[in-house]
Amino acid sequence: MDKLAEQKTAIFSKVQKNDQWFKENASMNTSFDVGVRKLLILDREVHVYYVTGLCDSSFIIEITKVLVQINDNEVERAKLKDIVENRLIHQQVKPLKTLDDGMVSVLSGLLFVLIDGEEVGFEVDVRTYPGRSPEEADTEKVIRGARDGYTENIIINTALTRRRIRDGRFRFEIMKVGERSKLDVAIGYINGVADPGLVKLIKDELEAIDIDGLPMADKSIEEFLVKQGINPFPMVRYTERPDTAAAHVLEGHVIIITDTSPSVIITPTTLFHHVQHAEEYRQAPSVGTFIRWIRFLGILASLFLLPLWLLFVLEPDLLPAKLQFIGPNEATNIPTVIQIFLADLGVEFLRMAAIHTPTPLATAMGLIAAALIGQIAIDVGLFVPEVILYVAIASIGSFSTPSYELAVANKMLRLFLLIFVAAFHTPGFLIATTCILLYMARLKSLNTPYLWPFLPFNPQALWQILIRTPVPGANPRPSIVHPQDKDRQPAKP
Repeated sequence: MDKLAEQKTAIFSKVQKNDQWFKENASMNTSFDVGVRKLLILDREVHVYYVTGLCDSSFIIEITKVLVQINDNEVERAKLKDIVENRLIHQQVKPLKTLDDGMVSVLSGLLFVLIDGEEVGFEVDVRTYPGRSPEEADTEKVIRGARDGYTENIIINTALTRRRIRDGRFRFEIMKVGERSKLDVAIGYINGVADPGLVKLIKDELEAIDIDGLPMADKSIEEFLVKQGINPFPMVRYTERPDTAAAHVLEGHVIIITDTSPSVIITPTTLFHHVQHAEEYRQAPSVGTFIRWIRFLGILASLFLLPLWLLFVLEPDLLPAKLQFIGPNEATNIPTVIQIFLADLGVEFLRMAAIHTPTPLATAMGLIAAALIGQIAIDVGLFVPEVILYVAIASIGSFSTPSYELAVANKMLRLFLLIFVAAFHTPGFLIATTCILLYMARLKSLNTPYLWPFLPFNPQALWQILIRTPVPGANPRPSIVHPQDKDRQPAKP
C-alpha cells in the first residue's frame, strides 16, 4: 500500500513555509473546518492551527487571549518560545518537532502552535468530541448496579474505567492505527497483573495493522487481532459496561478501547466468558447461580432443542410411550424440516425488521408479526402448532444469551444441525455435534484455548463457571490469562 509520507517533515523555522505545508497536506483553506489563527506577538508571527468541531472553543479563546497579552507584559523577543510555552494555560502541553505529528494532532482535535523562527511546535489538548453522555447499555441492563455505559469518546471511556481502578499501575497506552484514519486505540492493563507476553502480543498485532482506515473501529481491530476468518464463534468479548471491563482487567485481562466506538474489547476470552452477565454478580451468590443455570439452559435450548425435536419427529421410536405427545399431532403437506426452517428464518426477519423499524411503529409491527406467523399461519396449514412452539422457545433461548455474537453463531450451528438431522437422522445429529465440539476444541483466541476450563480441564475454574462463588472466596485469578500476581486478596497472617 502507498504510504502518505515515507519520511516525516521537520518543522520549518519560517511559519510561512509551515503554513504552505498545511495547505498542501492538511487541505487547509480547502476544508472549511481546518483553520489557523495568526497572531503577532513581540513582532513575531505565532500560528495556532485547529479543526472546528473537535476543539473546545472556550479554551481556544482563553489561550489566544493569554498569548495576545504577552505583548503587554513581556519585552524579551528572544525568549518568545519559552514565554509562549509557559503561557499555554493547559495541563497537557507537548512539544513536537515534525509537521506530520502536528497535522495528526490537529486532525485529532488538538491545537498546534508554531512560532516564527523556531523549529519546534506545541501540541495543546483541547479536544471535545461530539457525542452523547454515558448511559446504560441496552444489551447489558441490570436490575441492580451502575447505569453509566461507554460512549463513542475514548477520553470518556478511559475515565469511566479508571474511576473504578484507582491504581497507579493501571496503564492506558495509546496508539494511532490506520494510515489515513489515524484511529486512536488505547490498550488498558494493570502492570504487575497482566501477562507481559499478552500485552506485547496485542501491541505487536495492533502496530502491524497496515491499512488506510478503520471506519468500523473495534470490529475491524478484532479481525486484524484474532484473524477469525470464517469462524462464526466470537473470539473476543465486547462490553459497554465499565464495571464489566474493570472486573476483567483486575483478573489480568487486557482491554482495547477504540475511539468512535461504545464497545470495549476484552482479551483473551473463552467460550464461557460469553455466557456470563453482570446481573449474576449483582445478586446473592445463590441467586446468581440460579440465574446462570437458567441462562445456560436457554443457551442449550437455542442450540439443541429444534434439532432434537426434529430427530424425534423423524424417528418416533426413540421416544418412550409416555412422551409421544411431543411429536406433531396434526398432518400437514409441508415437511416438518421445511416448516422449521421457514419459522426460524421468519423470526430472524422479525429481528432485523425490529432493528430498522422506527420506534412508534415497532408495536404495530409486533402485532402484525404475531398474527401472521402465529394463528393465521397455523390456520392456513403452513405450520403445525408444535413448530411454532419449539421455534419460539429456541428463539427465546437465543435472546437470553448475553453475547449477541454467540447467539448468532448458535443460530448458524442450529441450522447446521437441522440439515444433518434431516439428511442422516440420528447418525447425522451425532456426527454434527461431534464436529462442532472438535472444531471448538482446536480454536484459540490469542493463544488461549477456547473451551478452557473444560479443555484443558481445570476443575477449580470450571466450578467457578458453574457456581457463582462469593467474592471473598474467589481469591485466585484465572490461570488462563497467566497473571503475574495470582492472588486477588492478600494472604492472612
